[in-house]
Amino acid sequence: MKTKAAVLRENNKPMSIETLELDDPKANEVLVKVVACGVCHSDLHVITGDLPFFPPIVLGHEIGGIVEKVGPGVTNLEKGDHVICCWMVSCGTCFQCMSGNPTLCEVAAANFIPGTLIDGTSRLKDQDGNTINHFLFASGFSQYVVTPEISTVKIPKDVPLDKACLIGCCVPTGYGSVTKVANVKPHSSVGVWGCGGVGLSTIKAASLVGAYPIVAVDIEGSKKKIAMEFGATHFIDCSKEDPVPKIQELTAGRGADYTFECIGDTGAQVQAFWAVRQGGTLVLEGIAPFTSTTPFPSWYIGLQQRSVVGTLYGSMHNQLAIPKLVDLYMAGAIQVDKMITRNIKLDEVNDAYDMMRKRQIVGRWVIIMD
Repeated sequence: MKTKAAVLRENNKPMSIETLELDDPKANEVLVKVVACGVCHSDLHVITGDLPFFPPIVLGHEIGGIVEKVGPGVTNLEKGDHVICCWMVSCGTCFQCMSGNPTLCEVAAANFIPGTLIDGTSRLKDQDGNTINHFLFASGFSQYVVTPEISTVKIPKDVPLDKACLIGCCVPTGYGSVTKVANVKPHSSVGVWGCGGVGLSTIKAASLVGAYPIVAVDIEGSKKKIAMEFGATHFIDCSKEDPVPKIQELTAGRGADYTFECIGDTGAQVQAFWAVRQGGTLVLEGIAPFTSTTPFPSWYIGLQQRSVVGTLYGSMHNQLAIPKLVDLYMAGAIQVDKMITRNIKLDEVNDAYDMMRKRQIVGRWVIIMD
């Protein structure tokens, strides 16, 4: 079938809006009509070449949609189901999945970078018959996608898909980092670097577990209002003020119990390290450029028992976590609606990433498909 999609054909160049050929789903796959897809900073990392996913490729990985067709062997989904399509695949049978690390699935890892689905092949071709790569099993900047059943989560039909799409990525990443990775306790002090979708989700999760203070840090002062709406008790514009002594001042000179770096910026990672107290924990949520290194002082890691922990997707299992997060959203505990500050069309996707490069996006923008 044909699908309209945004194709990245060269790094640091605009995506082209093209009509592609999309093959039918194979075994254990589903065809999904995309209703909405979030505009995430991780896609910008691919555009700039900071993440090693290679053009030609269809980006986009925060998908809310409706199942159009199921492939052979699909048992948990049927035509008409409303779903969130996740980029996180957990096969359930490899060493890592069986060891309780579903976000490190070996089957997923083998196919992330090559840009294929789980069987090692693509379902996308251009009008000349050339293969187009998938991005993280999702490729949501397209009217239709083929995704693995194991990464496609059924949700109730009364959940608005233009909001639910964000529960596929930034919400579980932030929520899981707080509640599962760090296991933040009530009354703990928290610092959060970066107030985009992941950072706001981290702030909200810290607020839900009763942390205090919750200090939001961002290089753009325009993020203050939305950070406070999501539960931050303090905001620091780090383009004007060093956040480390300020956080120490707010925590009796010790530093925060937990800090979270949600950008993937090495400078922010160093700040977040120095802002965490002795015996505290820094959680790295943001995905840094794959060639970057961060100069953490190992002397202080050992001597002061500071922990530096990495996490992918908040270490959450999508099929278990997303239904619970959807319930929290429908109950009003997670304010996804407030995160979305603009809806756009697929044709405007390049404008969105131009704005993102300039750090002019507050909250999350969402593409509503034609």
